[in-house]
Amino acid sequence: MADDLYIGLMSGTSLDGIDAVLVHFENDQATVVESICATLSPSIIDEIKSLINPAANEINRLMALDVQLGNSFAEAVNKLIDKANIKKQDVIAIGSHGQTIRHLPTAEHATTLQIADPNIIAEVTGITTIADFRRRDMAAGGQGAPLVPAFHQQIFRDSKKNRVILNLGGIANITLLPKDKNKAV
Repeated sequence: MADDLYIGLMSGTSLDGIDAVLVHFENDQATVVESICATLSPSIIDEIKSLINPAANEINRLMALDVQLGNSFAEAVNKLIDKANIKKQDVIAIGSHGQTIRHLPTAEHATTLQIADPNIIAEVTGITTIADFRRRDMAAGGQGAPLVPAFHQQIFRDSKKNRVILNLGGIANITLLPKDKNKAV
């Protein structure tokens, strides 16, 4: 079992906490081993709210919050590992979405910004950390939500009927799953 363990981290624009999940993958099947929702401190929540809204934001505040969130995400990983009673070396990698500060997919220069320094997460936990999924998707012409459709396709696709999945969050998204697997998601 230990050969196929991954940790996923997500903090949405709802600011309800850092979701951390430990997942075991085997034969294209994902099984949740353990999960937690780690709360963010009120001061970090206030800073996020302040930077989410366009204003004359100071870049130093953004950089400091990036470090604070990196440490908070790493702390969530360490709590999850303790709760699951596993060793860090059993985890292959951490996938960190980060905290969305701005998401502008329809702007003239489409862009998005997530913070929670993955370098800090990797250093504090000692586990390889993969991040910045949204920007790569937007660079490839997407809307900045590359993981959700792939997950929906793997879990919910049905060969007999078309499906639509609605993901409600601070930023909602829809995935159309055609019954014909040769059609694009």
